[in-house]
Amino acid sequence: MAVVVLAAIVLVLLAVAAVFVNLRRRDTERAVGYLSRETVARDRSNERRGQVAPQAVSGRELERSVALERREPSRELATVGAGAPVAWSPPDPEQLGVNRRQFLNRGIVTGMLFGLSGFGAAVLAFLWPQVRGGFGSTIKVGKIADIKTQIAQNKGFYYVPEGRMWVTEYPASALSKARNTYSPSELAGMEKGLIALYQKCVHLGCRVPSCATSQWFECPCHGSQYNRVGEKKGGPAPRGLDRFAMSVDAGGNFVVNTGLIILGPPIGTNTTGQEAEGPHCISSAGGEKK
Repeated sequence: MAVVVLAAIVLVLLAVAAVFVNLRRRDTERAVGYLSRETVARDRSNERRGQVAPQAVSGRELERSVALERREPSRELATVGAGAPVAWSPPDPEQLGVNRRQFLNRGIVTGMLFGLSGFGAAVLAFLWPQVRGGFGSTIKVGKIADIKTQIAQNKGFYYVPEGRMWVTEYPASALSKARNTYSPSELAGMEKGLIALYQKCVHLGCRVPSCATSQWFECPCHGSQYNRVGEKKGGPAPRGLDRFAMSVDAGGNFVVNTGLIILGPPIGTNTTGQEAEGPHCISSAGGEKK
């Protein structure tokens, strides 16, 4: 993941550099003319000899000469700033502003920069790991006794939306079989009487609801069925429900790591021996029972 983040940053920086070089080249191509080395040397030589080009007469000097002529008509006025008239040259377009083509080009480049920046920020936000809360993090569900109370009040099932998981009770009588089947990360919760199951069906990813009458999980999409601890009982599912790594902290809280998903047990696993305790909500063929 770190390599992907680094690659995204490099791509954004290369795109910004390419746009900057393109703008620089356009400015260079728009430049018209330059002073030759001989011209620059001649100008410097004239400045050292005191040969300075005649300056244009300012408006203030012209007004002063006219006022002096009115006061003393017989006095010969000195010529101010005598010299050949300066040929008119059109003003520099850069001083007047940008034309329509320049405005459109700069607008397009600016839009590209904003787009690349937004894309880069979105990529980084998507790849950046979550540091707190929500699915993918470690969630402290609560005290074990309180969770079991919630399970009883919800007819055998307790849903935790923050972790996209179902929490159910694991019977102590089945622990001897469980120790031969499940990993230590799963047994850490089972030995305290709880198990945390991922809500997604392992067949095609539908969210699996609980069935209060059968006391199983029954998928409404294609009829996959799992017992109360997530072991596969029927339908096209290739295994039991996936589950999360579980633990109990020093304060007696049930902690679930939703960033570590453990694949469900293989077909045929039945540690609890639980059969349907009533009518099914969904038939194993995939249709809802009448």
